[in-house]
Amino acid sequence: MNITSFLLVFVGGGFGSIIRYAIGIIIKPITPHFPYATLIANSLGCLLLGLILGFVTAKTSISNTHYTLFTVGFCGGLTTFSSFTLENMRFLEQGQFLQFLLYSLGTFTVGILFIYMGMVLHRQF
Repeated sequence: MNITSFLLVFVGGGFGSIIRYAIGIIIKPITPHFPYATLIANSLGCLLLGLILGFVTAKTSISNTHYTLFTVGFCGGLTTFSSFTLENMRFLEQGQFLQFLLYSLGTFTVGILFIYMGMVLHRQF
């Protein structure tokens, strides 16, 4: 580990967090009763992660620097597992078991699907 890796994670995470925050601002007024912003942020993060992993597994040239910046940094700042968990806890506390089930399964299913889509999309480039 070197200081450069930490800086890459810091910068990437900052940009990912800004995008996540912007998604929340844009989506919240539209849908105040369901955490679509978290679902969208996590889905986009999974799609990007899938694209990057597609390049890595295809042994396309992607440097460790770019990998660290985009996967650990940007995707880590963009995706929001802690928010996802808190929102699910709120559903359970409020007795909204159907919302809890739909949101949990939807997030998991869409996440898997988007990572796969990202890996497939990378082949188009």
